[in-house]
Amino acid sequence: MADPYTTLGVARSASEKDIKSAYRKLAKELHPDRNADNPKAAERFSEVTRAYDLLSDKDKRARFDRGEIDQDGNPRSPFGGGGFGGFGAGQGRGSRSGGFSTEDLGADGADLGDLFEGLFGRGGRSPGGGFGGGGFGRGGANTYQRRPPPMGANVPYRLRVPFTDAAARKDQRITLGGGAAIDLKLPAGVEDGTQMRLKGKGEQGPGGAGDALVTIEIEPHPFFRREGDDVRLDLPITLDEAVNGAKVKVPTVDGPVMLTIAAGSSSGKVLRLKGKGFSRKSGGRGDQLVTLEIQLPADVSELARRLDGWSDSSGVRSRLGV
Repeated sequence: MADPYTTLGVARSASEKDIKSAYRKLAKELHPDRNADNPKAAERFSEVTRAYDLLSDKDKRARFDRGEIDQDGNPRSPFGGGGFGGFGAGQGRGSRSGGFSTEDLGADGADLGDLFEGLFGRGGRSPGGGFGGGGFGRGGANTYQRRPPPMGANVPYRLRVPFTDAAARKDQRITLGGGAAIDLKLPAGVEDGTQMRLKGKGEQGPGGAGDALVTIEIEPHPFFRREGDDVRLDLPITLDEAVNGAKVKVPTVDGPVMLTIAAGSSSGKVLRLKGKGFSRKSGGRGDQLVTLEIQLPADVSELARRLDGWSDSSGVRSRLGV
């Protein structure tokens, strides 16, 4: 592989953001799915990915810039191209061939591993005896492990859901990037700000697609309001319905139902419609709480005539101490 900076087309002083941007552009252009009939593109894609793997790792990038590792992530020989400076298996103890001898390392010689630890730091020795994060081991085999290719980016979305649809958990259609439309099943206990994760519906990357992150926004309603898992409604009724009782039609999130109002009902009385609220995470649904509000007609002259000479002496404010 060529110099990783050259491969990605960035300067050695490039920021992490510049490197990531360059990689994403090239990866999108060279991805095998887009170049099924171009093997050179697949080879170039691999080179770009290896370059990004090295430069996106702060430690590896620093070691590469210092010349400690090569473009493949393998440690460079500290003695130049001539192996270990002339120290070969065929030379005996104390021998010298223009490089170094065991005498230079002490009377009893020294472990080459100790020498390399001094050059690369003890952090460079792998548990198996290799160096540089698995660059090479005692057997000399290349055991460098490349990080898996990165996943594509997650993509955020916001989905506005009507109040009644959220309460009844009606499926919602959402259009994702690229124009793909899917039907979304709302989760139990959905509320404003709930986030749903759609696996593999984000941006495509070398290691697979990221996710779509959908944040739910529940729209306000003109007369329903939410209270926990319950739905509240203020229901206007006439004076005669309150006095004589009645069956009236009441809106719910699931559609209108008939509600019985008992004779002698007062304003502020709360009636309960079971299971007409929002879904609960634990199962089931909340209720709809209906608060009665007695409304007098705009023209009360007829009502006043009928009530002429009558007054209510029940002391409706006595509980207030007045």
